[in-house]
This record gives sequence, structure tokens and C-alpha cells, in this order.
Amino acid sequence: MAAPESTSPLRQVARRFVRNPAAVAGLMVLLCLGLVALFAPQLAREPLDAIHVDQRLRPPGPGHPFGTDNLGRDVLSRLIWGARTSLSVGLVAMSVAVGIGTVVGAVAGFYAGTWVDLLFMRIAEAISIIPVYFLVVTVVAVVRPSLLNVMLVIGLTSWPGPAQIVRAQFLSLRQRAFAEASRAVGVGDARLIFRHILPNASGPIIVSATLGIGNAILVESSLSFLGLGAQYPQTSWGQMLSQGRQFLLQAPWVSLVPGLAIFLVVICFNCVGEGLREALDPKMD
Repeated sequence: MAAPESTSPLRQVARRFVRNPAAVAGLMVLLCLGLVALFAPQLAREPLDAIHVDQRLRPPGPGHPFGTDNLGRDVLSRLIWGARTSLSVGLVAMSVAVGIGTVVGAVAGFYAGTWVDLLFMRIAEAISIIPVYFLVVTVVAVVRPSLLNVMLVIGLTSWPGPAQIVRAQFLSLRQRAFAEASRAVGVGDARLIFRHILPNASGPIIVSATLGIGNAILVESSLSFLGLGAQYPQTSWGQMLSQGRQFLLQAPWVSLVPGLAIFLVVICFNCVGEGLREALDPKMD
């Protein structure tokens, strides 16, 4: 007899997730921001490169809800365009990091104690001990600054964390009964790793990816603040912060608005990640 639909694993996870009001609120905010980024051309009041010198540094008002910057550009419009950039960088960078980390961690954990495990983990540790910002700034300064390079560099320097999480999961899961049974019937290593064990380690991977997106957005904002991220005519929240820093006393809204946006997004991703961690843990029932 099939189990009732209400007791399915997915429904149990959803039920545990909605018990966390902060996680639900964070998810709602992120969904709204995702829609704003997706429909930026339709929602922005002005094109990205619209300049009105006669309206420079206007305070927030009816015509410009968040004011204008030093070139007369509408801050709200740039905030909407910047949401597309910042969220895209976070998602793509974490996709690269989690993709590499999952494969490396799965293989290292499955072959724990062998030269494969030692090689992969020593490489991961070597990257981990180097300060991420120093490594990213060095690489981006050598290559041509662009959003694509920023995405790739953040992703290629962030995979050791997910790799170590996946490896730890595999060290436990590879000794479980289902893994031993699969070996007994002649399942090959690759199929056992990616079709049988990896799906059972998906919970921590999802949580790690969710938390990592917020961190990737912070790194991108820092690079853009230093002039190594988004380049004109593109914009990001970090770039807006950088451009408004010299007008903090005269027009604080130019930097305050993107700064609050970065703060809000990172907090929301952290809340969602914590909610997923609790929801994917059956002990929380």
C-alpha cells in the first residue's frame, strides 16, 4: 500500500521549512527580488545608461523615489539593473563552486584513504588557506576585469568548502547497507557514486549552495567596489557603493540604498539556508 501523500519526504521537508518564519520571509523576499531582476527592463524607470546632468544628486522624491546619483541617474532604476547583475553573479559562481566541489568531494570520499583522496584534499586545503579576497583580487587584477571573469574566479576559488562537506557525507554513506548491497550486485563505482550515494547527500549540498550565494554576492560587491567587477555600462550594487562613497555627506542615499540591498539579500540567503538546514534534518521533527 502506497504511503499517504502527506507523509512524502518532500512534504515533510516543506512542513519543517514553513515552521521557520524567518526562512519563509527570506524566501519571499528573494523570490520578489528574483522577479525584479528577471523583469528589470520592464520595471526600471530609465535605461541603464540614462544620464541627466541637470538632475544630479537629487534627494528622494516623487520623481525619483531613491534619488539620483552624481550623473543624474535614477538610483531606483540602477538598483533594479544591479539586482540582475549581483544575483546572477551569486547564482553562477555558486553553481560552478558546488559543481566542482560535489564531484571532487564525492570522488575523494568514496576513495577515502587512497592517493586520489589525498591529492584532492591537499589541493582543497591549499586553496582554503589562502584568503579568498586576496586570491580573487589577484586573479581578477591579472585577467581583464569583467563579470564573466568574476563569476568564474569566485566559483573556482570557492569549491573547497562544498567539497569537504560532500566528502564528509560520503565517508558515512558509503558504509550504509544500501551502498553495500549495490556493490554486492555488481554496480560500478561511477554509478554507485552518482546514482546511489550522491542523492542521499543532497541536503547538505543544497544548504551549502544557498549560504554560498550570499557570500558570492559579498565578494562580487567588494570587487566591484574596488573597480575589479562590473564595468561600464554594466552596474552592480558594489559598483553603486563605490561611485557614491565620495558623496556620503552630500548625498548619502547614493551609497545607502545599494548597501541596504546587499545587506538584505545576504541576510535573506542566510535565513533560507538555516531554514533548509533544519528542514532537511529529520531530527527536527
